[in-house]
Amino acid sequence: MRVLIAGTTYYPALNGQSVFTVNLAEGLARAGHEVTVLFPEDHASGRVRNRVRLEALGSISLRFIHEESFLPVSFGRVRRVFEVFQPDILHVQDHYPLSVAAVRLARRLGVNAVGTNHFIPANLAHYVPGAALFAPALERVMWEWMLRLYRRLDLVAAPSQAAVDLLRAQGLHVPALAVSCGIDLGRFHPAADVDRRAERVKFGLHPERTLFISVGRVDREKRLDVLIKAMAQASRRDLQLAIAGEGAASHELQALTHALGLQERVRFLGRVPNEELPALLNSADVFAMASEAELLSIASLEAMASGLPLLLANAMALPELVTAGSNGYLFEPGSPLDAARCMELMTGERDRWQDMGRISLEKARLHSVKVTVERYAMLYVQVMENSPAPGLSPDPHQRNRGTEIAHRSGHT
Repeated sequence: MRVLIAGTTYYPALNGQSVFTVNLAEGLARAGHEVTVLFPEDHASGRVRNRVRLEALGSISLRFIHEESFLPVSFGRVRRVFEVFQPDILHVQDHYPLSVAAVRLARRLGVNAVGTNHFIPANLAHYVPGAALFAPALERVMWEWMLRLYRRLDLVAAPSQAAVDLLRAQGLHVPALAVSCGIDLGRFHPAADVDRRAERVKFGLHPERTLFISVGRVDREKRLDVLIKAMAQASRRDLQLAIAGEGAASHELQALTHALGLQERVRFLGRVPNEELPALLNSADVFAMASEAELLSIASLEAMASGLPLLLANAMALPELVTAGSNGYLFEPGSPLDAARCMELMTGERDRWQDMGRISLEKARLHSVKVTVERYAMLYVQVMENSPAPGLSPDPHQRNRGTEIAHRSGHT
């Protein structure tokens, strides 16, 4: 099967959409499928990485918005890729200009198109000046922007049931189902041979203090300010917080840390190389995330696969990962006080960490990237066999066929 994947981000970016797209593309290639990925980059190029053909469109960097943002300046390469590669199916990862161009061309050529949604308005709202003043209207506009493309697809997937329910609530009538973004259980697992003390010292962390770690983009929507303020409100002084990652909010969060006098207990690790992340996670005690805009959270799943208890905000899809009191705790979104309470509670339950981590690991095993890749490959075949590429306005019979696919896959 020839699979064409299109989206706005790919390796070496480390955001969730990029990680998912890389895992999917390379997993499909390992399974014997031909895979080409279309994405914008600051220069046009064609190359092969891990059996995947990469076709980058020459683009303008939008680093003034975000360091991983690019705007394609020409879409001629999209047509050439379709003509040369002749895909059996198109899989888009977002609703931005490149994906729009790819879907439009797929429709003209009779190629089926599916999409995975990684977006909610909170991902972008922080970058819109004065967004708080017209938040409801902005959110509606952003949803309509996204739905304009996704309503034209044969099938839509999202990483969690909460994400699917959200799409339906916004008016998506195309058949939709939950498919985990998946994680590499070969890379992320409990590692007894990791020297936890040495690993902490390498990153400038205290070898003895309870270590809460957060991994991911350091951007405003991740609400890392909540965790930093929680450290200030906690009465215990034997806690430390490590923030691994880079992003647009790094400077302001470091300034907040200095203003609160937490330089010794809150450490910014910057970009941690992929090969070093599993050992770093194995040196931590608890994984923490305060984001209120997670459609699943690959970073949380990787921590779970490493055998860590979780401390997550009780928002969006994060509650799907935590059974409160079993493998971690959920705190009130946006509340440093409640986060601090949970930090102290978990620190006092040191004798339960191993059991909590074991339950996290059991949950993580349900999200193997191997299963995710197999599920998408099956969906591609079912879409091509049962739901021929519709025009711009799919009729009810086509929708019914798509719904049948979702039922047959065990999701609705």
